[in-house]
Amino acid sequence: MGFAVMSLTDAAAGRVRSIVENAGGDAKGIRLSIKKGGCAGMEYAVDLVAEANTKDDLIEHQGAKVWVAPEAVLYLLGTQMDFEVTALRSGFTFKNPNQTSACGCGESVELKPADLAALAASGNPVVRAN
Repeated sequence: MGFAVMSLTDAAAGRVRSIVENAGGDAKGIRLSIKKGGCAGMEYAVDLVAEANTKDDLIEHQGAKVWVAPEAVLYLLGTQMDFEVTALRSGFTFKNPNQTSACGCGESVELKPADLAALAASGNPVVRAN
């Protein structure tokens, strides 16, 4: 058994379900990927999913479905996705053990690939969902 790529909080799952319900049509969930950009070099990208890509990892929590792009897996291992509402903003947040820095505005991050040996040694009980 492998590790789950990432986990969702209840708040994140609720927001994903809300996005899918409000999108209408064929939306099934969201897809999380990493793209180059921003001052720190990388950004999280969230897109609607109408047709699942069989190469993506599927994370499910409380009826919410999040697909993770294969090229993002090593950067997202061990990440917790949350949804936060503050006085100034609302949006998904990521508690990512692979993040080495972030830009001052919080829009981009610097990520390193996960240390698979350290993850295996940690005894993380969460297993891959698919």
